[in-house]
Amino acid sequence: MIRCVRCVAAGAVLLAAFAQAQTQVQPDRHPISGRRYAGVMGVGGADWLVRPERSEEEQPDKAISLLNINKGATVADVGAGNGYVTWRLAERVGPNGKVYANDIQPEMLELLRRNMQQRKLKNVETVLGAYDDPKLPANTLDLIILVDVYHEFSEPQKMLRRMRESLKPDGRLVLLEYRGEDPTVPIRPEHKMTVAQVKAELEPEGYRVDRVLEDLPRQHILIFKKTP
Repeated sequence: MIRCVRCVAAGAVLLAAFAQAQTQVQPDRHPISGRRYAGVMGVGGADWLVRPERSEEEQPDKAISLLNINKGATVADVGAGNGYVTWRLAERVGPNGKVYANDIQPEMLELLRRNMQQRKLKNVETVLGAYDDPKLPANTLDLIILVDVYHEFSEPQKMLRRMRESLKPDGRLVLLEYRGEDPTVPIRPEHKMTVAQVKAELEPEGYRVDRVLEDLPRQHILIFKKTP
């Protein structure tokens, strides 16, 4: 009987420790930076992606120009939504280039396809990804761009590993994120990131900072390359 009491007591201690550990796990936060994931914008927010003031707030044409993407390049727009950035990339790389437009929402990709058809762009291929895998071809891409997207990932580490596999050896991963350092940027904190946060999260996954550009009104342009 004494042994049984001791076993029960030991079991209770183990269960309590396990329960405490479980409460300390926060799956909605990044394990390194502690940043809270913002969550994915649904198709109901598609109109917000094409709001008239976005061109002034984010200056997407200037952002793409600053990246010096070559004609004929193969690029991917991850979290492409309804194609606000995709069509600009498609025009930039030209008919001999290619754009993979990725999203996890089929409804967004349908809106994107319509957008490309209206613009008569035929160098865009849509890709239905998963929350932990963009489903992009391996060792193919000159550039992957994520515009106001990375902070929404629920599995950022897995996504970064898969994207790294898709980049060519000299390929670039580009993040545009609202400046978390600037309290005057009028957007909720979970939709902004600091340069320090981005570096802390990407460097352990095999990336190094190539350049950080601060030419846009509200966003960082963070350019990464693969570490050897």
